[in-house]
Amino acid sequence: MSKFMFVSDLDNTLVGDETALAELNRLLSKHREQHGTLIVYSTGRSPTLYQQLRREQDMLEPDFTVLSVGTIIYPGGSDHTDAQWSEVLSEGWDRDAVVATTAHFPALTPQPDSEQTPHKVSYFLSGAIADDLISQLQDALIQKGLDVQTVYSSRQDLDILPRQGNKGAAVAFLQQRLNMPQSHTVVCGDSGNDLSMFQAANAKGIIVGNARDELREWHQRESPKDIYLAQARCAGGILEGLRHFGFLE
Repeated sequence: MSKFMFVSDLDNTLVGDETALAELNRLLSKHREQHGTLIVYSTGRSPTLYQQLRREQDMLEPDFTVLSVGTIIYPGGSDHTDAQWSEVLSEGWDRDAVVATTAHFPALTPQPDSEQTPHKVSYFLSGAIADDLISQLQDALIQKGLDVQTVYSSRQDLDILPRQGNKGAAVAFLQQRLNMPQSHTVVCGDSGNDLSMFQAANAKGIIVGNARDELREWHQRESPKDIYLAQARCAGGILEGLRHFGFLE
């Protein structure tokens, strides 16, 4: 057993099965104490909604928190965002131009102000029209010369992010900073906004048993190496995957 970096989405991945979460917390806490393992939470939640979840759930204190779909990084115990990551995301990013472009698509409903951050523009979008509208939106953004990416998850949440910013990119940034190799990194998720962590191919991955169709279909289509599809749901699936990869006994 040796040090590794554990990266997990929160809603319906780490959180959702209190009994399994308690066992996972116990084992990860012991492993961190004995081997220096790093715990990273990576969530689509904004800082406001993340703090709300922390009050509601018994979760370990993380070493790093990645929020707002990878566009904010907080070192553990700090109230200040990682300035270097913010600089990376700011390069070539024009938030006002993105908002002006999306204004031409009335089917996009802005999410609350708490979910709008300096490097993320977020909307609600019905799954019934999502495919066609996102394609049209991407064309419009390209025509405006905006080098951005769109992330659609849970058949309702559309995020527009800097090209170099998402959950996968944030994990790669932390791996480089912490000198953490692929073989000692594991990422866990359940939905579309976790896809970049699995696609990056810079870590082992665990897709929990209750994963959404968008992630299951990707896994079936791509048959990616080192990505484990668990049977158990939420933290139980994480425990299953960590044992599969040999991170936990």
